[in-house]
Order: sequence, then C-alpha cells, then structure tokens
Amino acid sequence: MSSQKLFFAGSGGQGIILMGQMVTYAAMFEDKQTTYYPSYGPEMRGGTANCTVIVSDKAVSSPLIYEADCLIAMNLPSLLKFESIVKPGGIMLLNSSIISEKASRSDIRVYYVPTLDVARELGAPKSANMVMLGAAVRATNVVKRETVERVMREKAFTGKKADTIPLNLKAFESFSV
Repeated sequence: MSSQKLFFAGSGGQGIILMGQMVTYAAMFEDKQTTYYPSYGPEMRGGTANCTVIVSDKAVSSPLIYEADCLIAMNLPSLLKFESIVKPGGIMLLNSSIISEKASRSDIRVYYVPTLDVARELGAPKSANMVMLGAAVRATNVVKRETVERVMREKAFTGKKADTIPLNLKAFESFSV
C-alpha cells in the first residue's frame, strides 16, 4: 500500500465520524502516515456527516481529496452525492439495510452490507457502524483487523463504554466481503 483514500458518509448519529477516527487511530498504531478530516452540520443527529481518511506509507500533504479509493455510504443521500468521487477500479460499500438503490457504476467494486440487519441479529442495533467498519477493513485492507480491536479497547470504547467492546467486536467480525 502506498496510499489509500477513504470517504465515509451518512447522517449524524450513524457513527460516521467514529469509523473514520478508528481507522485513523489504527493507522497511527501501525506507524503509518494518516490524516482525518471530519465534516458535519451543527445539528449532528440527522444532519449530514462525512469524513475523509488518508492512510499512507509516506507523508500526507493534504487531508482533502477529490477522488476516493473507497466510499462508505450509510444512507441514500450519501450514495447519490458521493458515488462519483470513487476512482475507476475503486470500492464502494453501501448500507443495504437503508439504501434500496443499486450503484449506477460498473467500473468499481460494490459491496452491499446489510448493517442494521446484521447488528439487530446480534442484538446490538447501535453497532451497525461496526458491521460496516469491519466490511470496509476487509475490502480495503487499509489497516489490520487486530489493530482495530486494539483501537476499540484503548481509544474508542473506554470508561463506561468498555462493556460494549464484546458486542462491537462481534459486529466488526460479522460480515465478510
């Protein structure tokens, strides 16, 4: 891997920002160069949310991207707005629990991930983003799965949230691409 550019998009409350942060921390734990650039409206829950993560073997000069290696779209507006930023040959992961439309492009690999359905089966509907994060990590190999587990334990789910680690790990490991 020389560089991978990931774009996470959805609405506030879907865990978009957390997914980007977790990939960024994992990249740092693996001594890779990384940038993280979140964007969300003041309303947070229900408003738009997205973030850009770049992971590289070399220094990253800017957190801005105009073309993504991978798009993770958690809702239909994100698919409609950002499908075009995926470079030819890139990857797109769609939350098929919410997005009923199919991708319009044939020059990219598309994975339909039923995040909410899988999370509900696990008894953890709030872990839908971890289902998607696991699928994204498997599809891109941007970071190691073990490193994401470390991020869960040391950064993302600490303190009162530590008791959610087993379910979040189960969600993260639940969907293969």
